[in-house]
Amino acid sequence: MAHDIVIRGGQIVDGSGREAFSGDVAIDGGLITEVGKVSGSARREIDADGLHVTPGFVDIHTHLDAQIGWDPSCTPVSWHGVTTALLGNCGVTFAPCRPGDKELLAGMMEAVEDIPRQAILGGLPWDWEGYGGYLDSIERIRPGINVAGLVGHSAVRFYVMGERAVEEQATDAERRQMAAIVAESIDRGAVGFSTNRFPPHTLPDGRPIPGTFAEHGELIEIARAVAPRGAIMQAVGADFEVLKAIADQGGSRVLFSYGVGPDGSLAGQRRDALEVLCAGPGRNMTAISQVRSSGLVFGLPTSLPVATRSDAWRALRAMPFEQRLATIDDPVQSAHLIEEAIKFGFPTILGASVEKVFTMGEGQTPDYAAGESCQLIAMAAARGEHWAHTLVRMMRESRGKVLFTLRMFNADMKGLSHLISSPNCLPGLGDAGAHVSQVMDSGWASFILSHWVRKTGLYTMGEAIRRMTSAPANVIGLTDRGLLAPGMRADVNVFDAAAVAECHPEVAYDFPGGAMRYIQRARGYKATLVNGQVNLLDGELTGARAGEVLRHKQRDNQHDKAAQHVG
Repeated sequence: MAHDIVIRGGQIVDGSGREAFSGDVAIDGGLITEVGKVSGSARREIDADGLHVTPGFVDIHTHLDAQIGWDPSCTPVSWHGVTTALLGNCGVTFAPCRPGDKELLAGMMEAVEDIPRQAILGGLPWDWEGYGGYLDSIERIRPGINVAGLVGHSAVRFYVMGERAVEEQATDAERRQMAAIVAESIDRGAVGFSTNRFPPHTLPDGRPIPGTFAEHGELIEIARAVAPRGAIMQAVGADFEVLKAIADQGGSRVLFSYGVGPDGSLAGQRRDALEVLCAGPGRNMTAISQVRSSGLVFGLPTSLPVATRSDAWRALRAMPFEQRLATIDDPVQSAHLIEEAIKFGFPTILGASVEKVFTMGEGQTPDYAAGESCQLIAMAAARGEHWAHTLVRMMRESRGKVLFTLRMFNADMKGLSHLISSPNCLPGLGDAGAHVSQVMDSGWASFILSHWVRKTGLYTMGEAIRRMTSAPANVIGLTDRGLLAPGMRADVNVFDAAAVAECHPEVAYDFPGGAMRYIQRARGYKATLVNGQVNLLDGELTGARAGEVLRHKQRDNQHDKAAQHVG
């Protein structure tokens, strides 16, 4: 009897941490059936000679909650080997939602995660109220990759408290009601709960999103509903006292965002503090961090955060791209823009100013770790000109194609390497689906392979793949994904380890209503399989749509067949 698919002659890295070994992988009925030397024929064979064969990558920090409605392929992460994505991070979700509250939740998501509100309202069916109903709706969309979801604190709090959720503390009865809603959401399929304690994340009117300053007791009450169900608590912006309260008194597994901060010299202290926190008796805690210096990506087609008090720059930002290009082509207007930039300067954003502005280089792939050769002020000094002159000149000479990065997070790569080598910190935090006109970190997996494995050797290939597959799968409770072994679901990548890399970010206008976003393609991927079907071949998506909604718990026999059990 012929196998459905056999991947022949690859270097297998199975996701356990074991280093590569030669062999084949057989797939039947969406499951891996053999790993090693596979005899017999197959209906389809994939030649993996000279290539690595690994489990599909598991992305546990995305905001694809909206985008999946109009882009079920979930680009760009599906171009970078991701076969499973966790939605609902950072406390902002679209469920639970009362019928009259969808505009509020859409506006909150736009303000926090830079996903256009009109795209959200027009691109989703909004045919749910509870979180289980949201997962049902995603299931009907038939996603191209697997997705799991967290129910968000802000939506739960507003559902219970209404307008009072923004600035008031909950009563004991309201805390119990929130915990009950979270429990019901998990019972209907959510893999856990997310909360947001980051004050810069605000509503459109500038007030903090619901839950930002909620008392610890509210989170502990919710954690007591999450923990017995074997689900997780995810947090962003939470201090260690909050995290300890959730983990110790609630008894929950905890996932939280972390980084080295603006001063790389403190990286050692931050790692020490992390390891003390995670080593507490009985604690199950995991940090996640960006894999490189990250922050605002900008250029002539996009936000241009220059001279924010200047009328000339304000007018430029209001123009369509072709008019912007014509403006900087005009010597008089170009000179005036440079004068205004010198006068008003570059704003400081989350502690980062013009000294942290870098280009991505001129090579075939972006250089995210470049030093002075790509630093705007150093490039300007080398030519004896002001940075404003260099900025405008580079935009003009590239016809608006050059993009700049303001390194706001993890600016010190040496410090970052120390942090993400900790056993308590996973590399990831790509934020796919969020900050779509501001940030592009969705290629995090390709960067790990190209930089932290191939260039620096921080990780061996076996350890890197473990941290991208079985380790994150374990964090969210997936028991049959993340490893290449008989009986596991056939989520598989085949790639050229010597070539895999990110391409330069590009601007696309493919969101509903023509809204702009960044995209980023990948190099070096031969094939990606999702549930045993080829989702990507030679860098192009096939349209297979074989993804599943991975539910924490099936609610009836229908979901026993249609959804994957988690937990």
